[in-house]
Amino acid sequence: MATEKLDVIIVGAGISGINTAYYLQARGPADTTYAILEGRGRLGGTWDLFQYPGIRSDSDVFTFGFSWNPWQRTTPITLGSKIWAYLDESAAKEGIDKNIRYHQKVVAADWNSQAESWTVRVRKVDEGEKEHEHEKEEEVLYEAKFLVLGTGYYNYDKPLETIIPGIEDFKGPVIRPQYWPKDLDYVNKNVVVIGSGATAITLVPSMAEDARKVTMLQRSPTYLVSMPSKQGIVMRCLWAVLPGAVVSRMQRLRYMAFSNVLYFFCQWFPHAAKRLIKAQTMALLPANYPFEPHFTPRYNPWDQRMCLCPDGDFFAALRSTKADVVTDTTEQVTDDAIKLHSGKTLKADIIVAATGLKLQFAGGMALSVDGQPLDPSSKFTFKGAMLQDAPNLAYVLGYVNASWTLGAEATAIFLARLWQGMRNKGIRVVTPRATHLETSTMETQPLLPLSATYVDKGAKDMPKGGTGVWAPRRNFVKDLFLASTTNPLHGLEAR
Repeated sequence: MATEKLDVIIVGAGISGINTAYYLQARGPADTTYAILEGRGRLGGTWDLFQYPGIRSDSDVFTFGFSWNPWQRTTPITLGSKIWAYLDESAAKEGIDKNIRYHQKVVAADWNSQAESWTVRVRKVDEGEKEHEHEKEEEVLYEAKFLVLGTGYYNYDKPLETIIPGIEDFKGPVIRPQYWPKDLDYVNKNVVVIGSGATAITLVPSMAEDARKVTMLQRSPTYLVSMPSKQGIVMRCLWAVLPGAVVSRMQRLRYMAFSNVLYFFCQWFPHAAKRLIKAQTMALLPANYPFEPHFTPRYNPWDQRMCLCPDGDFFAALRSTKADVVTDTTEQVTDDAIKLHSGKTLKADIIVAATGLKLQFAGGMALSVDGQPLDPSSKFTFKGAMLQDAPNLAYVLGYVNASWTLGAEATAIFLARLWQGMRNKGIRVVTPRATHLETSTMETQPLLPLSATYVDKGAKDMPKGGTGVWAPRRNFVKDLFLASTTNPLHGLEAR
């Protein structure tokens, strides 16, 4: 089997992969060869996978867009289809699309210390292939000096498994948002959406437009904040008189500052934040609609990710009476209804299980060093971008309290400077190393600072955060500054 040799392999053609490729081309060593390996048939990652009604950005698009190709539309929140088109346009603009290899799912990567390279094993995936249909699979091998994992942090193939008693007895469709059927007919149907996260908050107002009734069944509430989808008079005037690229950069800085201030305000002054959120919620709810228990989370703002609804569309759906919120737990699902522990029964033609994502590191691929398995969950992260004891390997992870792209930018800037530093100093291999004393005494912290159920369940499979250079990223302002100014080789074993 022929093996193609490259300098860098990037796994995943979503935001992380496209952004890393740009910085490699623009700021990395000249003449570096690379390829992006993508298991799906199109770029976009999350924005190609999820196709449920109303899917949109859950943070502003000015910071969600790339700094090197600013979002030049005036709306801060936009639909998933437009985000996908933007990613496609960005990749084509920089020639990145020519380096993407589609239908190539990375299943394993082994570092060879003697060859000083990664051997990457790839399975070629056909459209429509089922997970178990690998009898005629075709494999391809690559060798790369450096491996970058732009695979995100959740499992594309399997959502989070949640026990819903009796769900197998339900006669209607049971839908997972991750696998939304294109032909689902919910016109004039009673729909129950189980969950209270960003997906559920998006689905309810979108489906309520055509369904008879959409009920969001939540075990516990989440914080919900409304954001205007149109900008104020001052910004509209700026768009009219200044070049779009200039205003886009201004908007990017503005929203970066706003999200940072909002996060730390919620963390430092949780009681004040609760009062402000309650005041906005009460103003948007229908008259006499109960605030408690539906909008009173058990945790403080930003202990879990807050949900965003543009122009208060979720509350507008409640006011239309075509949507409702029920805070309860499922006792039993029957053939046409959901019986709750409170004694209430919800009639349903369709059930949507928006119960969360299953965390997964490295897209599920098997990592090894000289044939010995490398368990990411037993390793510490290094500068929020590399993995303890993994030579020439980086991963890309965004923020939970800000746009994903800001984390991707911090990583890509760090990597471009690292690669340039390695080239300038004649260094071939860099490895984050920690002494036994460090790892045995270091205080650990989770990679994702959230108390959400899917994070708690998946934390055991993710790398660990520590302190100092082993601390995970938390503040994008600080992280972007450090990635741009500090010595990228500091703290790494190099040869």
